[in-house]
Amino acid sequence: MGASSNNDNDDTISAINVTPFVDIILVVLIIFMVTTPIIMKPSINVNLPKAASGDETSAAPLNISISAAGAIFLNGKPASEEELKNYSADLIKQKPDAQAIISADKDVPHGKVITVIDSVKSGGIHKFAISIDKK
Repeated sequence: MGASSNNDNDDTISAINVTPFVDIILVVLIIFMVTTPIIMKPSINVNLPKAASGDETSAAPLNISISAAGAIFLNGKPASEEELKNYSADLIKQKPDAQAIISADKDVPHGKVITVIDSVKSGGIHKFAISIDKK
């Protein structure tokens, strides 16, 4: 009581059905498109102050961020003021015209920004830029 077919052709199936494969790839593509913006969210949230005037800054090997809580980040990694000074001293030896870019949250006290600038300057870097959002 098994099923039988009238097909006497015992050849193997050598063709691949591409339709299910394309469906799976499209689903995976949609998943990547939805999750990429979530993954690419910046890791340091800094609410920059707004100003009507300001020039574009070029990329620099010394990017300093100061969060609203006062945490200091050197190129995206947590750092202390001493580490800023040491990194600045090492960088100025390699690149004498190096510039620091400082991105401080608008709620950070002025004294904290001055302390960071002082750490960078004591490391030997005397050119710096302060990041803003244009109005």
